[in-house]
Amino acid sequence: MTAEPKTFKYYDLIMAAFVCVLLCSNLIGAAKAAQLTLPVIGTVTFGADLFFFPISYIFGDILTEVYGYGRDRRVVWAGFGALVFSAFMAFVVVQLPPARNDFMAAYQPHLEAVFGNTWRIVAGSMIAFACGSFANSFVLAKMKIATRGRFLWARVVGSTVVGQLVDTGLFFLIAFSGIWPNEQLVAVIVTQYLFKTIWEAVMYPATAWVVAFLKRAEGVDHYDRGTNFNPFTIKV
Repeated sequence: MTAEPKTFKYYDLIMAAFVCVLLCSNLIGAAKAAQLTLPVIGTVTFGADLFFFPISYIFGDILTEVYGYGRDRRVVWAGFGALVFSAFMAFVVVQLPPARNDFMAAYQPHLEAVFGNTWRIVAGSMIAFACGSFANSFVLAKMKIATRGRFLWARVVGSTVVGQLVDTGLFFLIAFSGIWPNEQLVAVIVTQYLFKTIWEAVMYPATAWVVAFLKRAEGVDHYDRGTNFNPFTIKV
């Protein structure tokens, strides 16, 4: 599988699914703090997007492993653009004067609570997503060359460890540094990071199955030899 086709059967569908997961996890999940009582650990509080946002990293692993860093980079920028537009749209919708009736008088505060995120949270989410995604893809691409395509589990877990560390650390530092006590900030970063990393490790069998399916279906197994790893371009 050395000659890569110019078009792919599933690449566009994966891009659309990736952007959908990214938007849902940021617009729906991030607005709610959930709490569970776990055996041994006790009560744990976490963002409701914890179960869904890591799926975007699974997509990143699949895209880089099958199609290469360059094509994953295009998907990351598509997701970043979708986040920028959704943030702008949310700002405009929240700021528009509500109609003068009882329903809207009660509805507007709820709309502001869900979609009226502060600029620090929005900026943190976007910067962390972009940096973490590119770090994840870069590490996986380099590890694939170093391992000559072997040990997929090590590449997936290794890239996740780096990508999620960058993503989680940047988001909470940008969004809440100086607002939360340092002890709480560190505790939340560590908890979120561990849960996200473990969640992706648990999902590895599904990731490996999708990777194997796409390599057969698309007839491609890309190695990023000679790839331009500059994140600020969309050229493949």
